[in-house]
Amino acid sequence: MASPLLASVSKPVDKKPEQRESSTEFARFALTPEDDALLDEVERANYLFFWEQADPGSGLVKDRCNIRSDDQSNVASIAATGFALTALCIAQERGYVSLGDARERVITTLRFLAERMPTHRGFFYHFANIKTGERIWESEISSIDTAILLCGVLTARAHFGSSQITKLGTDIFDRVEWNWLSEDTSLLPHGWSPEGGFLPYRWDYYSELMMMYLLGIGSKSHPLAPEAWDAWKRITFDYEGTRYIGSFAPLFVHQYSEAWFDFRGKRDRYIDYFHNSIVATEVHKRFCIELGKKFPDYSEDLWGITASDWKNGYVAWGGPPETGPIDGSVVPSAAAGSLPFLPQACLRVLHTIRTKYGQKAWSKYGYVNAFNPLSGWYDHDVIGIDTGITMLMAENLRTGFVWDTFMRNPEAKRGLELAGFYSF
Repeated sequence: MASPLLASVSKPVDKKPEQRESSTEFARFALTPEDDALLDEVERANYLFFWEQADPGSGLVKDRCNIRSDDQSNVASIAATGFALTALCIAQERGYVSLGDARERVITTLRFLAERMPTHRGFFYHFANIKTGERIWESEISSIDTAILLCGVLTARAHFGSSQITKLGTDIFDRVEWNWLSEDTSLLPHGWSPEGGFLPYRWDYYSELMMMYLLGIGSKSHPLAPEAWDAWKRITFDYEGTRYIGSFAPLFVHQYSEAWFDFRGKRDRYIDYFHNSIVATEVHKRFCIELGKKFPDYSEDLWGITASDWKNGYVAWGGPPETGPIDGSVVPSAAAGSLPFLPQACLRVLHTIRTKYGQKAWSKYGYVNAFNPLSGWYDHDVIGIDTGITMLMAENLRTGFVWDTFMRNPEAKRGLELAGFYSF
């Protein structure tokens, strides 16, 4: 196997011929009736999580839920809440929930975020009490989780378009002080805490950071300098002769920003990010199948490892290169979150899990977070962000609805334009 790490990209990457194929590759794929039925079942179940596991008074959504018991946890995640706001748009569009009920829940959530939820310079704490919004576990003011929340806020603002939702959503977005976050650096810190100030870690390598930088650059009230887009490193990886931009990180880093930002048919002076995610997902599939020599459950029918639960807790695992104590576990959101990139291969996995492993790997909220068919371990939890990426990418494959809705926001368009994106 070739070395995974080749170089840090400090100059534009040549636009290779295959990089021009991303949008046409996507457009050519047609779902079968069986595929569409499965994705509809998945989305309905995912939506139920975001409806039932939100506090009706605050709209905040649980970080995770035990689906094998009467879960009474009170920990909300602002990232899960961002996914929930987008899920409500999808559900209303598909008729899973009425316009009135969806709009009321969105207004409740936005009003709570705008008027009651503790913030610092417009940024939100990572974890909060689901009823009061108060900080939990001395969690940090999180830059990336705030960005995920804002993507949901902007999606809801664009979809519902009511004056109340528009005002609340705009107020929440415009008070975020991106320029405070970048006072002394173009590389944004992971967060801030009242006890210690800025965290020492920086968003400095390719990852889910793209949404955050683009939102900051697209802000009119407290913008990042456009040069911030060029500050983070794009590392070229090589897997058995296939090159792509990546990180020493789980597969989700190729998914989260692209759940909202539509990179199809666009590129900056470095690469076509949509095509890059296609390549990275294909490489991950090949990596898992190669691991089948050690863990015989991995095959063309069953692959996918990304940050998730496992038998001993929570772990950031995946590859290549191999990261974490990989033990044959499968994470459904790895394939589900990559549906727009490798539709046929990812659908094959989702069909396999649904039909072969049945209720052990399925719940009323959709796929369990992870499972290991070799050891017989099946998670009892679903996690909000993994349920969210599953629902959003399923809908993007079916209709492109999330992309189309989110990209109507002027902040998103401005961020891409100022970062130097152009169509091809």
